[in-house]
Amino acid sequence: MTYEEYNAFCGALPATSYVVQWGGSHVWKVGGKVFAIGGWQGNEPGFTFKVSDIAYEILKEQPGLRPAPYLASRGMKWIQHFAKPGLDDDALRDYIRASHSIVSKGLSKKKRIELGLAVP
Repeated sequence: MTYEEYNAFCGALPATSYVVQWGGSHVWKVGGKVFAIGGWQGNEPGFTFKVSDIAYEILKEQPGLRPAPYLASRGMKWIQHFAKPGLDDDALRDYIRASHSIVSKGLSKKKRIELGLAVP
């Protein structure tokens, strides 16, 4: 997945916002909370996303994937796709979509309603 594809996909998810921060990383948020980070890892684009506990256990040992530096070291369940083979584009989109959902569900009910992510 290229950064253009990544940014287009994340931007199409509900109630998202985009900012470039942390040394030029492409950071996507929902309700002000980060759900995906795109940043270079050597010559390859790298993508970081939040996952469920089960997905974390499965993905952390896969080739091209690892617990996300900084985030995972603080006990958070974040995975970084940093090299090939990693995930194919469809699977990467599925995990980014799931990350958006996990982070959205962590927002207050009032915030979810305000963003159109929940019914009043």
